[in-house]
Amino acid sequence: MIMENHATKIPLFPQAKLDAITYKFLDVAYCDQSPAQILDIYLPEKGEGPFPVILHVHGGAFLFGTQRDDNIEPVLRGLARGYAIVSIQYRMSGEAKFPALIFDAKAALRFVRANAKKYSFDAQRIAAWGPSAGGYIVSMLGLTASNPAFEDLSMGNADQSSHVDAVVDWCGPCGNFLDMDASIIENGIGEPDHNDPMSPESLLFGSPIQSISQLVAMASPCKYVHKNCPPFLIQHGEADPIVPVQQSIRLATEIERKAGKDKVVLECYADKGHHGQPWYNEEWLSDKVFAFLDNVFKINRESL
Repeated sequence: MIMENHATKIPLFPQAKLDAITYKFLDVAYCDQSPAQILDIYLPEKGEGPFPVILHVHGGAFLFGTQRDDNIEPVLRGLARGYAIVSIQYRMSGEAKFPALIFDAKAALRFVRANAKKYSFDAQRIAAWGPSAGGYIVSMLGLTASNPAFEDLSMGNADQSSHVDAVVDWCGPCGNFLDMDASIIENGIGEPDHNDPMSPESLLFGSPIQSISQLVAMASPCKYVHKNCPPFLIQHGEADPIVPVQQSIRLATEIERKAGKDKVVLECYADKGHHGQPWYNEEWLSDKVFAFLDNVFKINRESL
């Protein structure tokens, strides 16, 4: 039941659309511990760089998905706006347990900085953007830079920083995994199955999350909010049946409390569901993301 609810196969980005992107480097290894540690690089057709970078981290309940599934389409719209896109794959719960996926994301980020000159990246302007499980990962990236508990420097490029300059969290479970079922019951939307021993969250840790409550609490991005954190844009559907909107509200509240109102934009949308539903692919939503990133990176579109 749990697996049927959460592990729906995500189609790949259409081959015809992939072929239409001129400048790309696919399946580039950023570490050699696992075949999953690869990334795809897409560069704008116009301009010579260095290009600001969007590091995309896919969703999939920590169980499934790839760096090239069709949910990347809104992110790839950034190419026309002068952003380089780096979409990463990472070890999922069937292969490695928490915090391996955070180690992987940071190793990929250090790889990006180490290879900035080769790929015309602007190493001083890197944003992380992810939906659902990816939203959780990018939030951890934004809040745990230089935290040795969430970084394995032996994975390569230890001399590079793993900080990001902006975070876009789409409906990530960033409050506390153990609070999700109560919120689902409160909202009357979805099935409260996150505390199940076979839930995606339990599989991520390798134990039922209710039996390791202290560890689960320490895995919450809210625990690591600090006054110097990067700016966050958090977007979430209020009718999300899988990750209740309270998860995003809690993270935004913590950022506002500890870092200030100017460090977070929270946008909650009535009657909208979880990532993967068509509304997340609509251009008005990605336009909001790019407007946020342009503002953070001080990109003046009128001068381009």
